[in-house]
Order: sequence, then C-alpha cells, then structure tokens
Amino acid sequence: MKTTSPTRGFNALITGSFGRIARTYDSPLLQHIVYRPPQDQVIGELRAAGSRRIADIGCGTGILTTRIERELRPDQIFGVDASPGMLAQARARSARVTWLSAPAERLPFGDETLDAVVTTSAFHFFDQPAALAEFARVLAAGGLVAVSTVNPAGRVNRPVAQLTRTTRSPYHAPSPSEVRKMVREAGFEIVDQRRIHRPLPRWLIPDVITVGRKL
Repeated sequence: MKTTSPTRGFNALITGSFGRIARTYDSPLLQHIVYRPPQDQVIGELRAAGSRRIADIGCGTGILTTRIERELRPDQIFGVDASPGMLAQARARSARVTWLSAPAERLPFGDETLDAVVTTSAFHFFDQPAALAEFARVLAAGGLVAVSTVNPAGRVNRPVAQLTRTTRSPYHAPSPSEVRKMVREAGFEIVDQRRIHRPLPRWLIPDVITVGRKL
C-alpha cells in the first residue's frame, strides 16, 4: 500500500533501538506510570467486546499481551513485534502466548481471522495508514480495533509536536482528528475516542485511545 507516512523509512532504526533497551523497558515504575493506564483501557474494551481471537501489535516485552491472556483467557492471543530483543523478553514471560516477529504493516495472519487488534504506545512508530489497512484485513466483520496514541498538544509540548511533523522524524504522533480520519478511511466505524486518565498532569503524557469496529 502506497503511503506518505513519515515513519516508513525508519522501521529498521526503531526496531534496532528497542532491541537494545528491552531489558530496561520492564522497569516497574516506568510500566506503572507510562504504560499501564492505556493497557487498562484496552483490556476493558476487549472484555466488553468479548473478543476471543486477539493480536497485540507492537507488543514489546509482552506485558499487555500476557495480561490479556491471564485476565481474559481468550481462545487465541498473539503478541507481534518487529524487535528481536523485545520478543526475547516476551517469550520468557509466557509460553501460553503465540509470539510472532513481524512489522505492523505486514501481519502474519490470514484475512478475517481475528476478533480484535490492539496496540498501545507503539502506533507513533508505524506506517499508520498501512498498519490500519492490515488491521482491517485481518479482522472479521465487526472486529474491534483499539489504538492508543500520544497527542503532544499545548504550549509545553509544542516543540515535541513540531518535531513529529517533520519528515525526518521517526516518530509521528497524529492528532485525535487525524487518527479518527485514518481509522475511518481504513474501513472502521469510530465507536469511541477519549483521553486516558492518569495520576499525573495531562501535559506530561497526553494520550488518547481510539476504538473502532470493522464495517
């Protein structure tokens, strides 16, 4: 799929970088403050939807994936990541999850084989239109997509927002309206979009979850 996403040329760079930091990524404080709030939101959406065949894309070291397996007991749960270092950590975490090495833009699933695709704290590194097209391809009709994104807005985050708009940045944080537009164009109905609440000032980690259903 042809796209002008600024992230496409940096997949290898990002993959290699995360492989090097995999061991520090699991810091309990980092996980609690940064990553757990969007993961809680995603698990709530999956529970409400009753999803049984689930893929966590950009799963990193597999904390969310193993939580889904442990808390929801789906029929199938896949953790997908392009970083060998991250997947090595994930595989040591659980043997009950199917761990797969692949980029978000080329998922190793057949058409309409999943009930839900989720991604947290990774979408900003994807080729976003291509990844969403893949999510739509692998989801059955009515399937759930849940994407958490960081939205660096406001005066304090303005330099970060400007950086992410440059074509040389490997990190592209779309606005909530951009995410809604991309999700709709990929063939989804927007079910909800809301802020992710944290015990921190919003400007520190200004993230949003967008939930859609495949038409």
